[in-house]
Amino acid sequence: MILVVFSLAFYAWGEPRWVVLLVFSALVDYVNGLVIEKNRGTWKATVALVSSVIINLSLLFFFKYSGFFAENLNMLLGTAIPVNNFALPIGISFYTFQTLSYTIDVYRNETKAQISFLNFMLFVSLFHQLVAGPIVRYSDIAAGIENRTVDLSECSYGINRFEIGLAKKVLLANTAGELAAPYLDGNMDMLTTGGAWIGIILFSLQIYFDFSGYSDMAIGMGRMIGFHYKENFNYPYISRSATEFWRRWHISLGSFFRDYLYIPLGGNRKRHIFNLLVVWFLTGLWHGASWNFVVWGLFYGILIILEKLFVDKWLKKLPAFVSHAWLLLAVLIGWVFFYFTKLEDAVHYLGIMFGAGKNGFFSLEDKIFLSSNLLFMVVAIIACTPLGSNFWEKVRKFTESRSYGQWIPALGRPAFNFALLFLSTAFLVGKSYNPFLYFRF
Repeated sequence: MILVVFSLAFYAWGEPRWVVLLVFSALVDYVNGLVIEKNRGTWKATVALVSSVIINLSLLFFFKYSGFFAENLNMLLGTAIPVNNFALPIGISFYTFQTLSYTIDVYRNETKAQISFLNFMLFVSLFHQLVAGPIVRYSDIAAGIENRTVDLSECSYGINRFEIGLAKKVLLANTAGELAAPYLDGNMDMLTTGGAWIGIILFSLQIYFDFSGYSDMAIGMGRMIGFHYKENFNYPYISRSATEFWRRWHISLGSFFRDYLYIPLGGNRKRHIFNLLVVWFLTGLWHGASWNFVVWGLFYGILIILEKLFVDKWLKKLPAFVSHAWLLLAVLIGWVFFYFTKLEDAVHYLGIMFGAGKNGFFSLEDKIFLSSNLLFMVVAIIACTPLGSNFWEKVRKFTESRSYGQWIPALGRPAFNFALLFLSTAFLVGKSYNPFLYFRF
C-alpha cells in the first residue's frame, strides 16, 4: 500500500490528471488477466487477450500518434481532420508495453494472473521505472511483489548503483548536452565539418549517459527495496555490429519486440526480412510520432538485414578496430536522424559532416573548443566502456591479498558514493529543470 500510494504521488508530481489513465490501463489488464486465467484455452480467453491489445494500443495511438496521422492525412488528402493537441502522458509508451506483456504472458501460460489488484497496481506503478523504463515484465518481479527481502548488502549495492546513475545524468549527460547545443541547434550555415562531428559525438554521449543513467537509478532504487530489475544497457558503444549494438542498447525494448512481435510474425523461419522491417519500423515509431524516428528505425533495420545477408561475414574477417569503427560510424549517422525532427535538417547536417559544408574542416573556434573540453570528452568516452569497472575489480583483487585489503572496499565505496552525490548536487544547484530525454517517449 505504501509503495503504491507513493508511486502514484510520484507520477502525479509530473502530471496529476494522467494518474486516472494509468489506473485505468492497469485495471483493463488486471481484469483481462483474470478472465484469461479463469477461461484458459477457450474463446473467452482469446477475446480477453484481443481486448487487452486493442484497448492498450488504442490509448497509445490516441495520445501519441493520432495527431501525427491526422497531420499526414490532411497533407496527403487535403482533408481537415482535427489534430490531437493533448500533451503526451508521461511514460505511456513504457507502462503500456509493460501491462500488455503481462496479459500476453498470462495467455501463453508463462505466468499466473495476479489475484490482488493492489499487487498488480504495484507492478504497473513502481516509481523507479514507471516513466522511462526499463520495461519490466511481471514474471521478473512477481515473486518480489509477494515476498521479498531487503538486507544491508543489497541496499548498499542499490545506493552505489543509484549514485552512478545520478552522476551519469548530472555530470556527464547534462554537460555533454550543453556542449553539443551550439553545434546542433545553431546556424548550420556557419558549421564546419569538424564542428558537425563534434556536435553529434557529444549528443551520442548525452543520450547514452542520460538513458543508461536513468536505468541505473531505477535498478539501484529497486534493489534498495528488494526488487531485481534486469539490465537495460551493456556498454553498447563497444559493439562491432548493429546487431550487437541492439543487444546492448535498451535491452528491455529490444527483447519486447523480439518476443511479442518478431517471433510471432515468424522470426527467422519465414519472411524474416519483412519481419525485421516491420519490427524496426515500429521500433522507430515507438520513440516518437515523427518521420525522423521512422527513418532512424528503418536505418537500423536495413543495417541489420545487410549484416545478416553478407556484411557480418566480412566484419568477422576484419580486424576488431575496423568493425568497431563501422559500428560507431553507423551509430553517429543514426543519431543525426534521431536528433533532428525535420528530415531536411538531418540531411543538411549529414552533408556538412561529410564535407558538403562551405566553412572548411576546422575553424579556430573548433580548436579552442576541443582544447578546452578535451579532458571531459576523454573521461566521457572512457566511461562508455568497461575500463572503469575492470580497473576497480583489479584493485579489489589486488587488495584482497593484503592485510589492509578489507578496508579498501569498505571505505572506498562510501567515499566514492559521497563524492558523486556531492558533485552531482553541486552541479544541480542553480540549474533549471532538465528532465531525462526518454521522458518524452
